[in-house]
Amino acid sequence: MRPSVRVRIGLTLLVLSLYPLSLAARPFVLVLSQDDLKDVPTTPADSDDLSSSDSQPEWDEFGDSDSKPDHQLDPGSWRPIFEPDSSAAAANPVDGEMAGYYEVVGKMLSAVTIGEIRLMEEAAAEIEAVAAEKGNPHAQSLLGFLFGMGQMRDMSKSKAFLYHHFAAQGGSLQSKMTLAYTYSRQDMYDKAVKLYAELAEVAVNSFLISKDSPVIEPVRIHNGAEENKDALRKFKGEDDEDFQILEYQAQKGNAAAMYKIGLFYYFGLRGLRRDYVKALSWFSRAVEKGEPRSMELLGEIYARGAGVERNYTKALKWLTLASRQQLFSAYNGMGYLYVKGYGVEKKNYTKAKEYFEKAAENDEPGGHYNLGVMFLKGIGVKRDIRLACQYFIVAANAGQPKAFYQLAKMFHTGVGLKKNLPMATALYKLVAERGPWSSLSRWAIESYLKGDVGKAFLLYSRMAEMGYEIAQSNAAWILDKYGERSMCVGESGFCGDAERHQRAHALWWQASEQGNEHAALLIGDAYYYGRGTERDYERAAEAYMHAKSQSNAQAMFNLGYMHEHGQGLPLDLHLAKRYYDQALEVDSTAKLPVTLALTSLWVRKNYGDSFMVDMIDSLPEVYPKVEAWVENVIMEEGNATILTLFVCLLTVLYLRERQRRNVGAAGEVAIVPQQPNEQDIIPLAN
Repeated sequence: MRPSVRVRIGLTLLVLSLYPLSLAARPFVLVLSQDDLKDVPTTPADSDDLSSSDSQPEWDEFGDSDSKPDHQLDPGSWRPIFEPDSSAAAANPVDGEMAGYYEVVGKMLSAVTIGEIRLMEEAAAEIEAVAAEKGNPHAQSLLGFLFGMGQMRDMSKSKAFLYHHFAAQGGSLQSKMTLAYTYSRQDMYDKAVKLYAELAEVAVNSFLISKDSPVIEPVRIHNGAEENKDALRKFKGEDDEDFQILEYQAQKGNAAAMYKIGLFYYFGLRGLRRDYVKALSWFSRAVEKGEPRSMELLGEIYARGAGVERNYTKALKWLTLASRQQLFSAYNGMGYLYVKGYGVEKKNYTKAKEYFEKAAENDEPGGHYNLGVMFLKGIGVKRDIRLACQYFIVAANAGQPKAFYQLAKMFHTGVGLKKNLPMATALYKLVAERGPWSSLSRWAIESYLKGDVGKAFLLYSRMAEMGYEIAQSNAAWILDKYGERSMCVGESGFCGDAERHQRAHALWWQASEQGNEHAALLIGDAYYYGRGTERDYERAAEAYMHAKSQSNAQAMFNLGYMHEHGQGLPLDLHLAKRYYDQALEVDSTAKLPVTLALTSLWVRKNYGDSFMVDMIDSLPEVYPKVEAWVENVIMEEGNATILTLFVCLLTVLYLRERQRRNVGAAGEVAIVPQQPNEQDIIPLAN
């Protein structure tokens, strides 16, 4: 089954959005044109480039899909510290040099929790000793992080880069993430793309066979200036009320609830720790009631050997049963087994292609992706790079991360698509951020929910250095919100207000570069008001323009105000009105401030030399003073109580006076003599 070129591709602009991967500020949007679709031969013999690509084993996406623990996929992972009771940690105990590394990391995290600076500095010194004397790459990576963020060490980007460089050479994938992000920020795409390609391949190897893998997404702990309570509530694990209701329903025999609980435990979602034993138990109970999604995941579990002994025969059995229940994604797993010849008599590419086509015909993204791989490699079909590219585009349009991985390779190598290193870097990064190092996000949110803000800040800072936009904004928000509780520690103790503002400013800036409109707005405010940096109206206007480009109403309003007053932008009342109107078009709740701003604009335009303009211009200076007076005088506890009693007394006196007047008015009406009718008047005698 071939996708329609007219419908699917159109040879015009194609807009692909990766919504499952984009809990960042904005979805990633890829725009392709006819120029991007490179004219390539359909057989490898016709092209030296294609022949050279054949020699690259990473192009074969039908490799064995193993369920490896994080300590193998991500050497130096902190899982033994945060999840010491997990089955993976029990099956793979650490010893020797790594045991010493984990001991000192645990000491540092404990010191951060209790807020003991002396212990934190001792731990940092021990980490430096392990990194320098023993050459431990993971200790070098951690030391690079401390220098890069200025935590317990004097901030030094050069030292941070040096330590990360040595750590990456020693096999630290987290340092490779950091270096790749650093290179990409400096537009050094030739270096960034190589690192991100390696990291994305590690991430892809941990994905499921038949469908898109759920992923532990970083949670944005704030919603603007306020805490994001709705999102945080969903990550309380077994303490979450919704989870307890779901578990009760499962215990009562609800098959759908059994599947969901099994899914949460299998992938470690909703604040739960990954537990293959519990997942297998819940899936097994669900399939007894005929739940098809649990059948498919049982097939995945047996094919991957996740928590059980690998058994391809059982995998084929459960995938077949799921497909008979109209679960079309299961056809992908069945096709995979026939491609590899696992659990069947022999390899059968024809049958595999039939199963992939069944999945694709029912709009299953994995089917399009798998067909793309077959045509890319010429597995059982005549090789057709252009057709493979079209399949990948359709799959990516549905949010299939492996398809983005293949498109990234095409942009990287110039096979099927014109070589485009910036695009390849961006796509690789999206996939790489789903790698096993994303577990840092789960541990950060767990720490935050337990009130351990310092540890949460440290973990989010670690992810921020690796380029996670949400972690950058979370770390910045913690600095702004919690002050000293954030455990921001420089070389000589706790960070002061100015230093925290500077660090938050740097984090917000990085987040704004990746499309976070709220971060760009805060950067503009920082430059406008001089918070954590020198006041600079022109740079504030640049930041507001960046936020405005993402349809932020507040930024539009601010730009209008700056045009109205000639601050950082030319004095232009017409442009000011245009920005005010745009703010109202984007956000209808801005009607009141926009109306007031337009009124001010009308007064300024028609009565420019009057005292009214001077009065309007003085409001920004008067308002903070009034606000400070209310906060420091009125809202002080003793004064607030006295003011409340005074207001109550005035209210009582007012009501008493009103009652007295009403009574008095009623008395006056009562003594008014009744006027006689003309008929009752007796004429006087002459």
